[in-house]
This record gives sequence, structure tokens and C-alpha cells, in this order.
Amino acid sequence: MADKVSVWSSNRFWRRSATWVTGVASVLLILLTFDSMAQMKMGTKEDIEKKVDKRIPSPLVINYTIDYKLDRYRGHEIPIIGGAMPRPQGGIKSAYKQKEKFFGRDDYTEQEARTLIHRGKLTIQAKNCMDCHTLLGNGAYYAPDLTKAWLDPTWETLAPAFGGKEYAMAAFLQNPPKMAMHERKMPNLGITKDEAKAVVAYLKFMSAIDTNGFPRNFGKIKGAVDARK
Repeated sequence: MADKVSVWSSNRFWRRSATWVTGVASVLLILLTFDSMAQMKMGTKEDIEKKVDKRIPSPLVINYTIDYKLDRYRGHEIPIIGGAMPRPQGGIKSAYKQKEKFFGRDDYTEQEARTLIHRGKLTIQAKNCMDCHTLLGNGAYYAPDLTKAWLDPTWETLAPAFGGKEYAMAAFLQNPPKMAMHERKMPNLGITKDEAKAVVAYLKFMSAIDTNGFPRNFGKIKGAVDARK
């Protein structure tokens, strides 16, 4: 009588297992791809009017105040656009009520805001900012992470002297050596006034993107937004 072959040494078993695992993994990958595409879809004016939070909000957020607060329901900081309101299941969410002037205006149309933000993105790419900085986890670590640069308390400190923190940020971008704040000084990249305005718009928009609490512990840093001891 032939010896019974263990299932663990059976080629047929492993071939079938590999087929099933590959099939299940493929289905999961397809589902996750569709979910990711939905999460990465930019919000619209209608979403803001209906107070619907989007991971990537409408460009119109540059018309609103943007804060970064701890949402105890989710367990990490989240962008708060236009003030906070209670979330039905607990925690807080954006209220989309409080507006603020951005370079003298709080009535940018969606197209105007989109165009301004896009120009800021192109300027950042053209000036190779990510050779030194990080955005959404991509880039280098020689200079500060720019993912939440709009929320850096430093700009609030400088705001009174420039008539607003957006003007302070724009002034810095146009002549970084003059306003050096760190031993690793940023060089003068020849950024124009209009380019600086666009970059600041892009950075403000970036701060409104829900990054699941990234950069981690941003709110715990001494002096940072909603700092916790």
C-alpha cells in the first residue's frame, strides 16, 4: 500500500491555494483602487454648501479659516474649515461658516481659486522645492515639512507686521535670506510676487487636506496648533 502523501507536500494543493490567494488579492486591490479614487476626488462648491467633508476639499477653502484640531472620535487632529461643529456620531467636523480675507478677498470663485492653487503647484515644481522640503510625505527632509505650513504659528507672529500671515509668507518667499528663520537658510529662488501669492494659496489649500493626522504629532509640538501637554 502506497504511503499517504501529506497535503502540505502536494503540488496540486499549493497550485490551487496560489490561485485562490491571487484571485482574492486581485479583487481586494480592485476594490481598494476604486475606494482610493473616490477619496482622492476633489470636493466641490456644493459639498461646502452642504457641509460635506471631503478628504481633498474644494479650492474654495482658501476663502475660509483653516484650523487643525483634535477630533476625539477619530483620535487625531483634522483640518477644521470655517469653524467647528459637532459631528453626529461624536467629535467635531468643519462648519464652513467663518470666512477670512486672503490677499484682501474672501469671495474667490471656484475657478479662480483652482487656477491660483494650480499655479502655486506648478511654481513649487518649477523651483524644485521638494529637493529640500516634504509635501504629503514626498520629498526631502533638509528643510521643514510643508504639508501644514499654513498652520505654522510663526506666520501668526509675523502677521501684524505685514497685514496678514499670507502677506508675511509671500514676503518670505520673495526674499528668504532677508527673513531667515533657521540655520539652514533658504536661497532666493527668484519667486515673483504673483508666484508667491499662488504658492501661499497652494499651501493654504494643502493644510485643508485630511491626511489622517499626518504629519504625526503636529498638534503636540510646543507652540503648534492645538498643542497638547
